[in-house]
Amino acid sequence: MFWPLLRSEWTKLRSVRSTWWLVVVALTLTVAIGVAVSASAAGEPSSSALPADVATRSVLGAILAQLALDTLAVLVISGEYGSGMIRTSMTVVPRRLPVLAAKITVYVALVLPMTVLTSVVTFLLGQVAWRSQGRPAVSLGDPTVARIVLGAALYLTVAGICALAIGTLLRSTAGGITVVAGLFFVVPTVIQAMPSQISDAARFLPSNAGGGLSRIATSSHSLPPWPGFALLCGYAAVLVAAAAWRLRRVDV
Repeated sequence: MFWPLLRSEWTKLRSVRSTWWLVVVALTLTVAIGVAVSASAAGEPSSSALPADVATRSVLGAILAQLALDTLAVLVISGEYGSGMIRTSMTVVPRRLPVLAAKITVYVALVLPMTVLTSVVTFLLGQVAWRSQGRPAVSLGDPTVARIVLGAALYLTVAGICALAIGTLLRSTAGGITVVAGLFFVVPTVIQAMPSQISDAARFLPSNAGGGLSRIATSSHSLPPWPGFALLCGYAAVLVAAAAWRLRRVDV
């Protein structure tokens, strides 16, 4: 039963034009910003040549790519509420939870391989720009480099799951995108500008906790990479659980 449901959700996702526009935007931002920052740093003699710093520059595009991928995640569910198609989906699969599970599975199956490949390609292209200025080569085998490059993909994927769950809770495209943007971009910036007694708590926000894995977090006092990512996964689990509860308890 679940396999046909996966095929149905994949058909819905790939047949919507906005899916591929958002994917193209995310890929373009990741590559363009990563390569541009790497090239710019290569031309600055004072730029750090530490492998971790070089790798971090190559994945900075993930910060803006997240906007596109989180928008896609919200649309995976909210688009059906907007069109009324959700009633058909829930009539065919009245237990409801398999529908949510299938949507998350299809989203992850699309985004995770795509972001892993894009992060690696961007890092390699960034190395071309970096080495063209005579800077020392950095490889994926250097300390923390693989974690940073692949960590960007993991962060984007789990953040997208959070966005999909928020879209399920709110059942609104505009509302879902607004809340996601506020949670991942606005709130961390606001808290960082507050006194240290408050700003120190920014490390526990989803964006800063998960972003530490690839060192793109905006908090000056980030959690250790893997514990921070585990906290982000915890946020995703709680949001998905809340979305599942609402999906079962409230009429479509």
